[in-house]
Amino acid sequence: MSISGHILIIDDEAALRQTMARILQQAGFEVTTAENGEQGLDFLKTTDFDMIFMDLRMPGLAGLEVLKIIHTSFPSLPVVLFTAQPDLNSAVAALRNGATDYLLKPLKPQDIIERAQTILANQKKENRKREIGLQIEALQAELKNLESNESGKTGPLPKITTSSDRFLKQGLLVLDLHKRRLIINEQTVNIPPTSFDYLVVLARHAPNVVNYQTLVAEAQGYQADGREAQELTKWHIHQLRQAIEKETHNPSYLINVRGTGYRLVAD
Repeated sequence: MSISGHILIIDDEAALRQTMARILQQAGFEVTTAENGEQGLDFLKTTDFDMIFMDLRMPGLAGLEVLKIIHTSFPSLPVVLFTAQPDLNSAVAALRNGATDYLLKPLKPQDIIERAQTILANQKKENRKREIGLQIEALQAELKNLESNESGKTGPLPKITTSSDRFLKQGLLVLDLHKRRLIINEQTVNIPPTSFDYLVVLARHAPNVVNYQTLVAEAQGYQADGREAQELTKWHIHQLRQAIEKETHNPSYLINVRGTGYRLVAD
């Protein structure tokens, strides 16, 4: 299987940047180089990258600080740090702040290529698994909606009262907890089952912010670490925005609180 991708190299040593770029380009990758952390962050504002190789020790904005900024804005973007001065504390700090891996100089060409291929292959596999999961959820929701229409195609929607245990109401949004569907202005909106559970959690806590791990725990019933919880939540919020927001890139209901979680604003 041929693995490709766009890789960003951030390093203040021109010779190392050029050598790494040449090695990765010969292996079939597209490569962009930055001479410091500030320039690397500027590139990230305008260009999509699949992974980053970055020196831990650089003048100006240090690699660990750049890593924190990257992980906050792009939590799923793999970052491999490297350094000529091994330090266990630095390695642990890097991994805790979202680094995918930590390498020691001198870097061997084959190690660089293999690390890039492995990380990007895993990323491609995880992305495909998420796509399949979303497709399954969408099909389940469609099947449930068809079954619901077949069993209850006559008669109007039930009258909704805020005191009913069956309905959870937030502004114009009404969640039917029995039939597990969303109603907006008396119109039923199809939502994948798990994403519906996330909306229920947000509605119960509204208008307060719900952090990523609480969302996963209450919607799916298990404990996830911060990074995994953020990724899971991101996908389900995407599904919800597709269903209920007029402009998905300018949401009015599902508001992101960067680095923390989401909140539902329905009034």
